[in-house]
Amino acid sequence: MYSITLKLKNKDVDLHRRLRTSRMMELFQEASIAHTEQLGAGREKTLDRGLLWTVFQQRADIVRMPEYDEEITVESWPGKMQHVLFPRYYRIRDNQGNVLVQASAMWLLIDMQSRRMVFPSQYGIRIDGEEDGTESPLPRIVRQEKTEAYTSFRVPYSYCDLNGHMNNTRYYDLAEDQMPLAAHERVPREIHCEFIAEIR
Repeated sequence: MYSITLKLKNKDVDLHRRLRTSRMMELFQEASIAHTEQLGAGREKTLDRGLLWTVFQQRADIVRMPEYDEEITVESWPGKMQHVLFPRYYRIRDNQGNVLVQASAMWLLIDMQSRRMVFPSQYGIRIDGEEDGTESPLPRIVRQEKTEAYTSFRVPYSYCDLNGHMNNTRYYDLAEDQMPLAAHERVPREIHCEFIAEIR
């Protein structure tokens, strides 16, 4: 189990003083990276060998979004490997220990040059995980819905991360920009996300 406690600052919250959805996903991503390094599958085994960690599915169940100046604890731990997939679980707790958010994600490794999935066993990468039944359900395939409207978007340089593509957390900002719910102080209760292709 990886755990970090922090107090939410201005950069973490929206105009309603609640944790931004994109920042929540950033916190999960940062916890994933830090814990993976602790478990011996950090940059020396991956990035320095031309492999990239990529998240391709995410899910979150939200009881309450934490607020500005609130102290929270972010927890993360790996699930049991599924051949080439690395399940990972997350929780956000308040300072009384109450669970505010439960989440999960599916990660995989891709080759930096070909952008294709690789078999972790060929690189000696294995992460043994644990599950005790209290975890958030794992993400599932997201059914593509027909929408009444769409918008075009060109990725600016500043949205790209060290993987050479638009960082997964930026999609949440784009989605909320298109939905009036966020501006009207409504908070999502469930999030299901699947990344079909990267934007370089």
